[in-house]
Amino acid sequence: MPTRSQHLQRGILLEYLTIGWNVIEGMVAVASGALSGSIALVGFGIDSFIEVSSGSVLLWRLRSEHRGASGEDAERRALKLVGASFLLLAAYVSVDAIRTLIQREQPERSLVGIVVAVLSLLVMPLLARQKRKAAAHLGSAALRADSRQTSLCAYLSVILLGGLLLNALFGWWWADPVAALAMVPIVGKEGLQAFRGKTCDDCS
Repeated sequence: MPTRSQHLQRGILLEYLTIGWNVIEGMVAVASGALSGSIALVGFGIDSFIEVSSGSVLLWRLRSEHRGASGEDAERRALKLVGASFLLLAAYVSVDAIRTLIQREQPERSLVGIVVAVLSLLVMPLLARQKRKAAAHLGSAALRADSRQTSLCAYLSVILLGGLLLNALFGWWWADPVAALAMVPIVGKEGLQAFRGKTCDDCS
């Protein structure tokens, strides 16, 4: 039967995978979003970088425990920083999406963005499921919260994919900023919960 140390190592590996994936996803999404003028794609990319910061916090937390240290106070402070980042993202996406709707700025079709959204939709649920299993073995509320943020990325992928496809297939330019606005309450809620230091257990 695996020891706690082995479960910690598994959690650390999952965080490394999450960070690596989100760095690549974020760079591609922001670059392709900037080139195509897609607010939803840029917002999705920024969210990926926020996921990197969140994953880094959990990575530090797991590594600290693996070395025998306790970092719960530092983790709570870090969660507040992550929460503030989510709230700033929600504000940015809201303002830019509303401006795009008012000025009727039509984004270009983005095949790269569609591919990114589809890949994220496939990868993120798998990572989230494995994190939940690791969290259950470790009894870690923080890792359960991180798995929930990974699941959030999958939900955002669905919204992003819908907006990009509607624009690409039917030329519905407004679908992109509307998709971006649909992300705002989800991102904002996660930001408030993280800023208040809540975990999945608290949120239920």
